[in-house]
Amino acid sequence: MRASTPPRAVALVGMPGAGKSLCAQHLQARGFFQFRFGGIIVAEVERRGLPLTPENERIIREEFRSQEGMDAVARRALPHLLEALQTRQTIVIDGLYSFSEYMTLRPVLGSDMIIIAVACDRAIRYQRLASRPERPLTYAEAEARDLREVERLEKGGPIALADYTLLNNDDPADLLRALDALLDRLGIAP
Repeated sequence: MRASTPPRAVALVGMPGAGKSLCAQHLQARGFFQFRFGGIIVAEVERRGLPLTPENERIIREEFRSQEGMDAVARRALPHLLEALQTRQTIVIDGLYSFSEYMTLRPVLGSDMIIIAVACDRAIRYQRLASRPERPLTYAEAEARDLREVERLEKGGPIALADYTLLNNDDPADLLRALDALLDRLGIAP
């Protein structure tokens, strides 16, 4: 049973193209503090002077995890999250990936953190990934990424353990309305 006070950290999880970043951007526009786990990877790609491509992001992500453990990104993010909680009522975590990351955050954030999974039919996700303006993926690339993320990045764990799941097969506005309604019901505000 959840405590009577609203959670202070909302972690968005889901497979690529499901709509996690759309939700995070929407919440940021509503005034929520947003921390994108993928931003740690992007910053490292840029720091190394590499082109920002899905392949270079994958290489860095896998390198971090092979050298520092599967929770490397969460451990790197945790000081930023704790600092934000000092001045913000609620923070949004975009892209909690692995079960190990979940297990690193859970003891620190405890009942202050909820997980919201954004789910979408695979064919629709792949269409979205192919048509996105930045870093589009072909069907084969999207499928290979899915398999890598489930197998190598433990991505299924946080999705399976989500406190709430939102379906995003239709109009993105429907997803955002459902997200707002969920947060309102839980008493979560920026």
